Amino acid sequence: MRCDGGKPACQQCVRAKKSDGCEYDDGKGKTRTQIMREHIARLESRIKELESPEITTPPITLFDPHAASPYFSESSSSSSHDSPGTTISLSASASPAPFPIGATADLESAHWDGQWSSMHDFPAVPQIGEPFGAEDPPLELAQMLLEIFLPHRHQCGLELHVGRLRESLTHPLSEQRHPVLMNAIYLWACFLSRPGQLYEHEGLYLSRALAAVNDAIANPAKAVDFIQASCLLSVYFLSNGRLLEGSYHASAAASLALQWGLHQIGRDDFVGSMSSERESTFRLEPAKDSIEQGERILAFWQVFNLDRCWSVALQRPATIPDSKHPWTAITTPWPQRMEDYETGEVDIGPGSPTIHAFFIHQAQVSNAIGGFSTFALHAKAAALLEGASRLSSSWSPQLSTSPSLTDNFRAFEHTITRFTTSLLPLHQLSATMPEDKYSLILIHSLAHASMIRLHEPFLDDQVSRDVALRAARSVTVVAKHIADGDFDYLDPLIGHCWVCAARVLISELAQLQTTWPPANTVDIRGELSTLLFSMNKLSSRFPLLAYQATKVQKLLDAN
Repeated sequence: MRCDGGKPACQQCVRAKKSDGCEYDDGKGKTRTQIMREHIARLESRIKELESPEITTPPITLFDPHAASPYFSESSSSSSHDSPGTTISLSASASPAPFPIGATADLESAHWDGQWSSMHDFPAVPQIGEPFGAEDPPLELAQMLLEIFLPHRHQCGLELHVGRLRESLTHPLSEQRHPVLMNAIYLWACFLSRPGQLYEHEGLYLSRALAAVNDAIANPAKAVDFIQASCLLSVYFLSNGRLLEGSYHASAAASLALQWGLHQIGRDDFVGSMSSERESTFRLEPAKDSIEQGERILAFWQVFNLDRCWSVALQRPATIPDSKHPWTAITTPWPQRMEDYETGEVDIGPGSPTIHAFFIHQAQVSNAIGGFSTFALHAKAAALLEGASRLSSSWSPQLSTSPSLTDNFRAFEHTITRFTTSLLPLHQLSATMPEDKYSLILIHSLAHASMIRLHEPFLDDQVSRDVALRAARSVTVVAKHIADGDFDYLDPLIGHCWVCAARVLISELAQLQTTWPPANTVDIRGELSTLLFSMNKLSSRFPLLAYQATKVQKLLDAN
């Protein structure tokens, strides 16, 4: 949007209800980004002071808030995770490059698409002592870590009410968010600060988050905190290449979301008399207000996106089912913006299956309010990716193609095309809010990757080959719209989209080189260079991308 330079927000942003994100450098003052960078520098400086109390005055006297903690029992409080003198020995990835990139044998023995069979190939974190005398960090440090994390929360898939999260730090302990969530956030703050000094404490906050898991599971009032934290832990492990651990926490989050019925918010109208047959043991208390209801809806779709997308990347079945059975149908309405929940505009949905309605072209009718937010588009793209992968993998060259499979294939292809054409065009992304831009980059990439996954088993057929090649080139076009500053905020899942595109391009390159006279391959090699550049750029933050880039480069060199 064209900015008129008005302060604190221009009229365009005010009318669009996006005044918080208005940023315009008129040369007369500092932009929001400049202020944020200076703020982070001050935070890191203050953290260094807190970590070295012997050189600061006056000293800070800490107390043990867990002497009568409602979160930890006596058995847990006596464990190593809250002992000030305890050292931690975990296989956490404190190193920015946990992959043995130079070990050719390890690379050749791993699946080229980024699959690893063991989590023991990564170095252990160094022995780190407790930098503070209590289980929770001091309030000032907790606030600093939270502020480092918040600009990146969309990158991790976390959607919640930021104001309430900030305020919870000052509430009595029983009213705060559960330590499992807060320590997962602090873990991410340290991880995102790489290569700064804070990353040395990743192991500390990882151990605290893991130690708080059991208490969170046993506390129904903190079920949403546990689900959100498990998602954060999963993405942390996955982006560091610790795929088994990442898959474990993703499955745990999905299982608990199902157990507490987050997949069926607004379900009663759909199931009718069946609702009385279901045990109410695992029913959450009614939400206190629309914001809490919104956070529950957002938490479910956070789990859904994680489950659907990474199940494809890890080549395993999705954990969350979605059938017509009353207990497994996903009826939770599409997620909305938090601003909508703040104003009480909660779309509780009709109680009918949400995903099925999208697939049968009824999304515009049944999800008029919540179906078109950026987060909802993300969920739809995730459903398309997993659905395309599941449908195409059901085909086998040993079996004859049935008419029903062909019909489903064409219908699904049409759904992907319909969704892709409904997205905001790439050339308009620069006019969106920054967090929307980062999300839309991923959504576009997922949509094209869905088309690739649908056609990939049929590349011997020229029609499927042409469709997959167009989709792969579209992924490359999306990558070209990523500015240098955008890489710091991209979801690591986009690496899988780049790998999917690279596979198709390399296959096309190999075929072109078998023709006579040899075809011109400059364009395809240029597109592969774009993808490799993007992978290497993002690998500075997420080690998983470094491994994927190495595998793609080896395949390219072989052609």
